[in-house]
Amino acid sequence: MTTIECKQLVNAYLSWLKEELRIGQLESSCVISTPFLDRHNDEIEIYVEKRGGVIWLTDDGYTLNDLRHSSLLLDTEKRERHLKAILHGFGVRSENDELCVSTMPKDFPQRKHNLIQAIMAVNDMFVMGEESVLQLFKEDVEKFLRAKDVAPFRDVKLAGYSGFDHKFDFAIPPRGNKPEGVIQAINQLTKDRAASLAFMVSDVERERGKGNLSAYAFINDSDGSVNAEHLSALSLYGILPIVWSKREAEASILINN
Repeated sequence: MTTIECKQLVNAYLSWLKEELRIGQLESSCVISTPFLDRHNDEIEIYVEKRGGVIWLTDDGYTLNDLRHSSLLLDTEKRERHLKAILHGFGVRSENDELCVSTMPKDFPQRKHNLIQAIMAVNDMFVMGEESVLQLFKEDVEKFLRAKDVAPFRDVKLAGYSGFDHKFDFAIPPRGNKPEGVIQAINQLTKDRAASLAFMVSDVERERGKGNLSAYAFINDSDGSVNAEHLSALSLYGILPIVWSKREAEASILINN
């Protein structure tokens, strides 16, 4: 690949970019539709207006509100810290849920590019790796429990009859007529995941004696429905499954003494 060939490729890219950019007029601003796509395969749009001689670029709050509508709430310290790190890396800030930057005309190209990159990076928070998603779901579960005056201990190991130690996401002390409880946060309930949790609970209960352990599983159903057979499998082993979208009703047995 020669330098001339590389320049030709760059020029072709710039020509494509210019052709794909569209501009629409609004009342006091304009909107730039870009060829870059968000996670819905929709074009990323940037709104541009003048404020006191300064050019203001914003996504009009679309990116963060879209995450919230998709059940990814940015309401914990870890999530806020992750969001701030992304925005800081691109020199973008968040104001009233808008991702935005201000610039002078000479810096407009770079600042616009930075904002688009920041929007794409924030979009990726929804499709983070499975372990990261699970950690966020665990945060949601813990926050829910504490809001209901249930004080959980995180990452608790309990010994089973088999001699194995089993790690549970949370443990809660005895409450009223309920024995000590264990809680597992499950981001995706599969047959194998249900069987594994059933063994863990059964093994610990066999070591302690029947009736000396209560078990609960919070199931993340933000991506769709949960297999009813998998839920039944948990129930058969004395594990109360709590589907996240129905948590207020289904968690009443756990919360009430």
